[in-house]
Amino acid sequence: MSSEDFSFVDGDSSGGLDQVLRDINKYKTQYEAVLSEQKILRDGIANNKDFAKQFKKRAEDRRASIEDENKKRMKIIQKEKDKCRAVEDENTKLQMEILNIKEEMQSLDRKNSNLKQQTEISTAVPERKVVFRGETKEGVHVVSFDVNPRIVYPMEGGTALITFEEEDVAQKILNLKDHSVELGDCTISVQAKPIQFLVPSYVEMETQVCPRRILVSNLPKEEPEERVLDKLDIHFSRTKNGGGEVEDTDMLHDSGTVVITFVEDNIAKQLCDKQDHEVEFGRKRYKVKVTPFLNGEISQMKICNSACTRTVLLTGIPNIMDKDNLQDNLEIHFQKTANGGGEVEGIVYNPVGHTTMALFDEDSAKDSEDM
Repeated sequence: MSSEDFSFVDGDSSGGLDQVLRDINKYKTQYEAVLSEQKILRDGIANNKDFAKQFKKRAEDRRASIEDENKKRMKIIQKEKDKCRAVEDENTKLQMEILNIKEEMQSLDRKNSNLKQQTEISTAVPERKVVFRGETKEGVHVVSFDVNPRIVYPMEGGTALITFEEEDVAQKILNLKDHSVELGDCTISVQAKPIQFLVPSYVEMETQVCPRRILVSNLPKEEPEERVLDKLDIHFSRTKNGGGEVEDTDMLHDSGTVVITFVEDNIAKQLCDKQDHEVEFGRKRYKVKVTPFLNGEISQMKICNSACTRTVLLTGIPNIMDKDNLQDNLEIHFQKTANGGGEVEGIVYNPVGHTTMALFDEDSAKDSEDM
């Protein structure tokens, strides 16, 4: 160490040391203050780092929470969208149903409008008893059936139909079955059998107004049929009377009405709308009534077995005398109570080798009791 290193202690050395010590303490104090500030800064930095870490964690947690909430919200929004889509689909479906209902209502309105001019028939045919009254028709073309019982029964040769006034008499004859009938010097054996028919028990018909036909009623009864048809043809063929070209006129004898068929479709409706028409028959004018003509078609029919309670079929009758004498002898035999018979209302005999159609009508004699 050289003398220059301690050159500052020359002179008053005690004062210089004190100053140095004071400086040292001062700097030491400053140093400690710096260390303290550094510690505070380090603690602040550590706290800031901890706060930053906590903040980051909270930010991450918040971000995760927000993402979860967004996911939940998206799910809710998707569900609501699905509900809205379902509601829209349901609305579309309901609108289609409304359109279909409107179309159906329009169709029903059109049908109702047409039904004002139509008559629908849907009825059960009541059970009615029939009876043979002795009327016959030749040929097979007379076979027919309508709502009023009128049944055509083909008779074989060597048979007879006999109708009694009382049902119990017919039943006695049927119970006896075999009968011996005296014909002068000889006796024949005949068999009694019941008469049964298959008849409609229920009939449904669908009808609609014919666009080219009208039904004319309230016709003058004193005029000949040909004159009535001619006058109607002339009247309804004129356009000033609301008519048109007539294709055909036909008299319905069972009802006393006339069916007129036009060439065009629109004539019948306008005539029916007016209904009452005055037709000239020479110097006289008659008010006739025009109504729609209905075309009918059977849509459903049920058949049942019906017995004829007062008529008996006799079979096995030989051809041994003329028809009228044999028929009279049969009637006489079955009128006698001793033979189990009673009052005969009608009888017809059909000889061997012949064909006859017997007509059975409604048994009006029993209507008041059976209906």
